[in-house]
Amino acid sequence: MPSWTDTLRFAFQPVVNLTTGGVTALEILARPETGDVLAQARRDPELDGNLAALAIRAAARMDALLPLHVNVFAGTLADLGGLAALRDAVREAGRLPWEVTVDVGPPYTHVPHRALLEAVAVLRGEGFRICADGIGDGDVPLRVLSDLAPDLMKLDVSLVTRPAAVRAMRTLCEELGALLSVEGVETERQYAAVVAAGAQLAQGELFAPPSRRPVADVYLPTLSAAVPSTQRAGPSVRQFLRPAALLPATASAGHVRALLTGSPDVSGVLLVDPAGVPVRSVHRSRFLLSMSGRYGHALYADRPAAKLGDPPRTVGVDATAWEVLDVVADGERDRTSDDVAVVDHHGRCVGVVRLADLVRALAESQVEEAAGLNPLTRLPGSDAITGEVDRRIADGRMFALSWLDVDHFKQVNDGAGFAAGDELIRAVGQALQGAASGSTRVGHIGGDDFLVLADPEGLDPLAESMLDAPWSAGGRAVTLSLATVLCPPGSVTDHRQAAACLAPLKQAAKALSGASWVLGRAGLPGHEIRRGSSGARAEAGQPAWG
Repeated sequence: MPSWTDTLRFAFQPVVNLTTGGVTALEILARPETGDVLAQARRDPELDGNLAALAIRAAARMDALLPLHVNVFAGTLADLGGLAALRDAVREAGRLPWEVTVDVGPPYTHVPHRALLEAVAVLRGEGFRICADGIGDGDVPLRVLSDLAPDLMKLDVSLVTRPAAVRAMRTLCEELGALLSVEGVETERQYAAVVAAGAQLAQGELFAPPSRRPVADVYLPTLSAAVPSTQRAGPSVRQFLRPAALLPATASAGHVRALLTGSPDVSGVLLVDPAGVPVRSVHRSRFLLSMSGRYGHALYADRPAAKLGDPPRTVGVDATAWEVLDVVADGERDRTSDDVAVVDHHGRCVGVVRLADLVRALAESQVEEAAGLNPLTRLPGSDAITGEVDRRIADGRMFALSWLDVDHFKQVNDGAGFAAGDELIRAVGQALQGAASGSTRVGHIGGDDFLVLADPEGLDPLAESMLDAPWSAGGRAVTLSLATVLCPPGSVTDHRQAAACLAPLKQAAKALSGASWVLGRAGLPGHEIRRGSSGARAEAGQPAWG
């Protein structure tokens, strides 16, 4: 009678890095040809553990060198603890634990919380990486999710239609130091939403469907310029992670040569100690040049590859792209093309980054930023400010959004000339830049209109600096108007709602005579007049709050 394993096949689906466009790992999916083994595995922890072990062995038969993701039910992990079958399969396949991510999936109902956390601690202590799978399409409690502190969270693609939920998960990922992935991406519209949501990884039919053999080529759509970027000024090195080619520190030069010649996309090999800490870095071109020279193979093939390597360049997993560039700049010139190893808090290698990826991404961000600058004041436009507003909303930070303009600016241009008007606009922009401090951001959205994003405590000094200064154009005295809306956490959902709250305050400020400042709070009626003639009070009346 045939065994259930005779009708079981496995498929491989790429996990795509949305920053580099490369495949960062392969998820191994069980595909039974008959019966419902997965339903049985949900009820049988031992069967589920064996499935995970068989997945690793299937990858070994395919010579898959990329990091792997294997699926395990939460109940299995809580029942079996360290998953002995999986550990044995990883060892037999010659893989290292930190090359394997365990995707812990629902259901979580009736799973012992303490047993699950203890099992995760065992796997993590051995070097395995932990992913919380099925978020948004499962029953994972937030308390358990937070306590798991996974290295990766996988969201169901259905959540991208609920931006508030995605922002909340992104904030949680940032707090826990986890990456955010979205699975099930099938359309370019979904892909654009995933990128806009700030996810670093994704997988789905759009990029590449599950296949019987691992694939390295995936389809990555080109986004239009209208898609907002969530990249920060100092992007995290996690966004650029590529899988590392790892070999034991004792590997021979012949072993390294076989890996490099069989994997043309591998740019270098890291030699690691038993704990996974990089000890030597072998650069592809320099190594193969040494091996291909006269007598090179005879001299080096059986000798330790470490003799042809260099000390590794490493950065921590919490580093930014700029810190990686600093590491490269401080090193020897002939090593600028070397991969930089990214290590976790235990010094273990979690991947590599390539200089080309960093330079390309940082150059693009600089070009985009320069293209968005106002040519008159060299200040960023509204996109830069509204993008930062959305980030502060996602982070749960209180902020103050202000609008500032010149009173009766058309009369300034008509009476003093456009050159005097331009000079005044430049002066106001320079003064705003000088008054901005700390996390305050200033933008010029056109004409005489400026946006200011600040922490509430920075409002008074900025207002005094701008409103108390004497302003003039062509010998004519002019005044400024300032409108501010305070946005506590939860009061607005995005920059559009914040702008809608600011609009009536702008009208109220313009209704006052002289230099004026009107202050309101999102979600509450009324406003407070901080500056301006009280005899020209806006219709909103007395402030509704102190």
